This record gives sequence, C-alpha cells and structure tokens, in this order.
Amino acid sequence: MLVGTTLAYATDPRGGADAVAAWEQDGLDVVWVSEAYGFDAPTIMGYLAARTSRLRIGSAILPIYSRTPALLAQTAAGLDAMSGGRAILGLGASGPQVVEGWHGVAYDRPLARTREVIRICRQVWRRETLVHDGVYRLPLPAGEGTGLGKPLKMLTHPVRERIPIYVASLGARNVRMTAEIADGWLPFLYDPQRADDVWGAALTAGRAARSADLAPLQVVAGGPLAIGPDVTSLRDLARPLIALYVGGMGAKGRNFYHDLLCRYGYAAEADRIQELYLAGRKAEAAAAVPADLLERTSLIGPESYVRDRVQAYREAGVTVLNVTPLGPDPRRLIATVADLAR
Repeated sequence: MLVGTTLAYATDPRGGADAVAAWEQDGLDVVWVSEAYGFDAPTIMGYLAARTSRLRIGSAILPIYSRTPALLAQTAAGLDAMSGGRAILGLGASGPQVVEGWHGVAYDRPLARTREVIRICRQVWRRETLVHDGVYRLPLPAGEGTGLGKPLKMLTHPVRERIPIYVASLGARNVRMTAEIADGWLPFLYDPQRADDVWGAALTAGRAARSADLAPLQVVAGGPLAIGPDVTSLRDLARPLIALYVGGMGAKGRNFYHDLLCRYGYAAEADRIQELYLAGRKAEAAAAVPADLLERTSLIGPESYVRDRVQAYREAGVTVLNVTPLGPDPRRLIATVADLAR
C-alpha cells in the first residue's frame, strides 16, 4: 500500500503544505487537497508541486458543478505539467447545499454529469476535437448561444494522455459507476470490516463492466493515526467532523453521510446526530457519534493494534492508506505507518 494524507481545508494551507513537503522524506506517497467553500484546491496543489519532488498530488475533491469539463481537464493538465506527471484529478458531486448555496448551480443528474466529465477530460488529454452531445453539449448549439462556437482541441500537449481520475462516491449506483470507469475510488468513513457489506455488490458489478484498458481500481481509505499505549482518547477528535457531515451536510432525507451510517447499522444514532445538529446542538451531536464507529474508522492505539488495522485495510482492498497524524511527532507517525504499509 501507498501512504497518503489530506490537507484540511480549514487550516493554514501554506503551513500544511510545508509540513507535507517534510513528510515526503518520511515515506508519504500521496497528498490530497480538499475544496469545499474555502480556498480553491488547484492553487494549493500548484504550491505543493513546487515544494515536493516525488509526492503524487490529488484533488479531493473538485466538485463537478463548479467548473466546466474542459476547465477541469485544463486544470489537471496544468498541474500535471508543473509537477512532472504527478497529478491526480479527484472529482465528486459534492452536495446540494454547497453546489446550490455557494455556486448557485442546480444540483441535477450527478451520475450522468460525472460520467460525461470523465469522458470529456480524457478526450481533452488525447487532444481530440471536442464534440459531445449529452448533459454537456460541445460546441453549444446555436439556439442556446451566439451560434459562433466551434469544435476545438487543446492547444498545449499534456505531459500524460491519461491523468488518473479518482471519484468520491458513496451510493450504490455511483460506486458502481466509479468501479466501471474511474482510476480510483475515494470513499468516506470507510470501515474495512463492513465495507464489503455496504459496497461489495456495487464494486463487483462495476468491475465486471470495466474496460480492459483500465488498470485495477485504486481504493483510498484510512483515518486518524496515533500510536502509543495511551492515545485512544484521540479518537474523540473525529467526533465534530463526523457530526458535521452526518448532521449538517444535507437536509433530512437527502444526506449521503447519514445514509452511510444507516447502512453500517447505526440508523438510530444517525437520526439522533442529525436531529441534534440541525437543532444547533453541535456538541451534543458530536457526543452522539458511536464510539465503535470512531474505533473502526481510525488507526489509533498501540503499535500492535495499528499494525492489525493496517492489515485490515489491506485485506479489504485498500491500495492507498490515507491517514491524518495526530500528536506532537507527525513525522515519526508517517514513517512508522509507511513501514507498516509496505
């Protein structure tokens, strides 16, 4: 397994990027840059390209609604050129609150859009003339514009024709599509012991339809990391984040993270977290996150325990172990988990 980490979008991006550049020396293989409604990810990814020499640099994620397919392809190609072929384009649909509230774009047809974005990006990188008729229409038909649009191909030559595309997906149909056409999968709150029950059928169906031209699907999953005899209390640090996603990232009846907890068997707990969070009782919502879930979605404990967790992720098919080091010595943690992953 490779070892990755994600830059938090609510912290100082320059300081975080400088730390990641040091972790590269300790065995870190991949860094992911988040984008919600704070700083944009590509700017930070460009800085990382200049500060590192070996790390693969991925977006996790760029929402498909906030940029046109051609711009997503251009951005990935530019980052790939500046990093010497180390870019990963991580895509996702985000959710209605961010897409409609922040970007002012209707949240519609997320699966069809994702599929078409991937197809168009690969056309751009092959420098094909863009002609596409679907959710996205290229060129734009005369009746919807000036009628002056013409088919174009990319002016510059990408470093790679096939920049890896990873998709963040949770629902069965979206996961099936990811396993069929993407290079990698970015799940959330991944429990290696329960993942097959939740996503196994969708992954199997998607892989069965997968083109022979594609390499095996890469899977990115992990969690907070701390190693020592007295560190289990650090699991509680994940409570506010999980409460935010399960309780606040969507409305009742349309929250993908709430639905995931239900599929894991925490339906009552998911309802309680959502109820408290939407009522503004965020601390109580965080306290309602099940301790069992915190344990099963983290790598926090004595080294022997963490070694077993790494093995569990490996056996579940994870190819990039994504961790968030906690504590005063993150470099030691990265070096230790890199050894365990290898």
